[in-house]
Amino acid sequence: MGTFFTDRLGGASSDEFASLNLGDHVGDIPEVVAANRALISAKFGPTQYMNQVHGNRVAIIEAVTDEVPTADALVTGIPGITLAVMVADCIPLLLKSKGAVASVHVGRKGLVNAVAEKAIEVMREISSAEISATIGPAICGSCYEVSEEIFNEVTASHPESASKTPQGTPALDLIKALIKVLQNLEVTKIDNQSRCTHENEDLYSYRRDRITGRQAGLVWL
Repeated sequence: MGTFFTDRLGGASSDEFASLNLGDHVGDIPEVVAANRALISAKFGPTQYMNQVHGNRVAIIEAVTDEVPTADALVTGIPGITLAVMVADCIPLLLKSKGAVASVHVGRKGLVNAVAEKAIEVMREISSAEISATIGPAICGSCYEVSEEIFNEVTASHPESASKTPQGTPALDLIKALIKVLQNLEVTKIDNQSRCTHENEDLYSYRRDRITGRQAGLVWL
C-alpha cells in the first residue's frame, strides 16, 4: 500500500509540456505521453487512468484496461492495481484503507458535486476499514482567484473555502474546504502534502500557463 505524487521532472516531453507530462488530452505528442506513462508503470506497476470531466462519477476498477473510464474517482479493492488522478491545479486526493484505495479529482465543481463523499461511500461498501487521506499539490487559496459569482456559489455550500488574493479579490481555498469535508466524513488521518501548483515551477499549472501538461497522484493497495 502506498501513495506518490509526480511533478513535471524526469520525462520525455518538451517545450510547454516538459517533461513528465502524463496527460494525453493536452496537445502533447501521443507517443511521448505513452513513454512517460510507461515510466510510471515500470516503477509503480499497471496503472489505471481516467477521463476526468469535473463530475462526481466513481468507477470501480477490477483490472487495468486501455478502455479509460469517464469518471472523477477510481476505486479498487484489488492489490497490484495503481490508480491515477491527473491534475494541473485541482486537488489530487488519495484515499487508503486496509481493503480499498481511491484516486479522486477534486476541483471546484467536484467539491460542490461531492465527488470525495461519493468515493468514500464506494470504498466503505468494499471495506469497513478506517480510511486515511493524502492531499497532493494543488493551487492555493491565495492564487485561485474567481469571480464574485463563483465565489458566492461555492462558499454557499462550503464556507471554509472563502479566501482572498493578496490584492483583496475573491478567491477559493479548495484544500481547506476539502479537509472539512473529510473531517465531516470521520476521516481523521489527513496528510496534507500540498504545494501550490501556481507558485512552483516544477509543477504543472493550467491557471499559470494555460497550455501545459498534467502531473498525477498515484495510490495502490
